[in-house]
Amino acid sequence: MISEKTIEDTVYQLYKKAAIDLNEDVVKSLEDALENEEDELAKLNINNILKNIELAHKNQIPMCQDTGLGVIFVKLGNVEVENLKEGIEKGVRKATKEVPLRPNIVDPITRENSGDNTGAYIPYISIELTDTDYLEITVLPKGFGSENNNKLKMALPAEGKEGIKDFVVESVLAAGGKPCPPMVVGVGIGGTSDLAMKLAKEALIEKIGQPNPDDELNQMENEILERINKNGKGPMGLGGKTTALDVKIKKASTHTAGLPIGVCIQCWANRHATSILKDE
Repeated sequence: MISEKTIEDTVYQLYKKAAIDLNEDVVKSLEDALENEEDELAKLNINNILKNIELAHKNQIPMCQDTGLGVIFVKLGNVEVENLKEGIEKGVRKATKEVPLRPNIVDPITRENSGDNTGAYIPYISIELTDTDYLEITVLPKGFGSENNNKLKMALPAEGKEGIKDFVVESVLAAGGKPCPPMVVGVGIGGTSDLAMKLAKEALIEKIGQPNPDDELNQMENEILERINKNGKGPMGLGGKTTALDVKIKKASTHTAGLPIGVCIQCWANRHATSILKDE
């Protein structure tokens, strides 16, 4: 049995890690972008981002004042788990108090703040059943400077690959500097409208710079990334070669009459942390 207390402690530690320490693949992609830049303002912006990352780690404080809305991806294998939902919620509350995290969660109508980053359906918990002997938990704190620029299109099947690529590029460029680029772009293709957006957000967990195992999707990712960066919006939308660090695509089967396309934009602070738990 994996206890509720273990889940609480794990989610707390994951949220703390995600909020304070950026994963090495993201840091390296920013360092590579700095080397590639020629524009002095673009270099200044990336240098400031890297300094921000360094100070957050040194002082053990969150790297951004927007510590996000808690998105929790769970892969549930053949294990016994005690009070999964309650353990996750307690972990988020503990992180809010002890990291600390900014209380971001409000009622959408009254705007009353819960004070502990939990509320109706929040943290958002996505559960995938797997044929494994463990429980995997990923915490992805999603800031809303980037979330507010997400897009969904229920495209016609005839629009095909070119239509998908065009929509993603248009969505990213329309966001400009609002998501604090250089950004990471998650794309979900297929399924239903809600599944396409979920896949787009889940794609943000994939390692930056790692090729997609699906050759066709890998080619699409590279083409979209090249088109985005050719536009020259650059870091913070103030010019430069690096508007996006990477594009990640996930797909699902869909209805013969549809082609849902979800675009989930993430700022340079592509924060997430994962842990695997086995029966105690």
